[in-house]
Amino acid sequence: MEGDTRRLQVDRFILAEIDSVPHLEALLLLFKSRPKTWSIDEMGQSIYVRSEVAARILESLVQRNLIATISGAPGGFFYSQDDEYRNQLLEDVDAVYRKEVVRISSMIHSKAPAGVRDFARAFRIKKDNQ
Repeated sequence: MEGDTRRLQVDRFILAEIDSVPHLEALLLLFKSRPKTWSIDEMGQSIYVRSEVAARILESLVQRNLIATISGAPGGFFYSQDDEYRNQLLEDVDAVYRKEVVRISSMIHSKAPAGVRDFARAFRIKKDNQ
């Protein structure tokens, strides 16, 4: 039963926080290599995307408070969570992704585009505040 619960938590996290497979790959690279700091170019090379795409991915992860950047040093990105729950969740995400690459990748690809999800999220927040 515990395995099912962990898998469900992983799925929820991916559906809520991850926009693409490169987003997931970047987050897991930063998590697994902590406390290493990554540049945009290093990340782009590691996940096989152009630097511009890597920059957008990293900024998106920063905005979601999944990673951090060194203040005053543009391009220095690292995994900074000290939260035991988040760290265990990412361990689980990594383990599930390694075992179920096709399922996780398909789940990510089947999600609505990020812009549509952001719009829906903004509407939901407005509705809740009324």
